[in-house]
Amino acid sequence: MPSAPSKTLDTFPNPQPGRDYTIHMRIPEFTCLCPATGQPDFAELHLEYVPDTACVELKSLKLYIWSYRNEGAYHEAVTNRIVDDLVAAIQPRFMRLTADFNVRGGIFTQVVAEHRAPGWTPAAAVELPQPIPR
Repeated sequence: MPSAPSKTLDTFPNPQPGRDYTIHMRIPEFTCLCPATGQPDFAELHLEYVPDTACVELKSLKLYIWSYRNEGAYHEAVTNRIVDDLVAAIQPRFMRLTADFNVRGGIFTQVVAEHRAPGWTPAAAVELPQPIPR
C-alpha cells in the first residue's frame, strides 16, 4: 500500500533519557502553498531537538511534512505550527526549527521558532583547546 500524507506523529522511547543530546534533521523538500496566491512555497527545514522521554519516528515525520504540500500557510504560521505539533507529540527538553524558504519576489525568508521546557537549562558548552600545529 502506498504512503499518504498524515498529521499523525508517531514516537518511540528515548534510548538515553538520562543524557542531554541533540538530534539534528535536515528536511530539504518542504512545500506548502502561499495563502494569497496559491503558488507553491519551497523550504529547507532544519530541526534540532533535545529529547526527554520520547523521539519522533522518521517515517511519520516525513508523512507529516508531506501533509502541508496542498495547504495554504504563511511562513511564520507554518513554522510555529510544526513546532507546536512536535512539542505536543514528544515534549522535548528543547527544540528549534529553522525554516529557510526559497526566494519569492526577490526576498528570502528564514523563520526560527524555539521551545524550551520549563525548568530545563542546557549544560555549558565545552570548549576544547585547539591542537598545536606541526
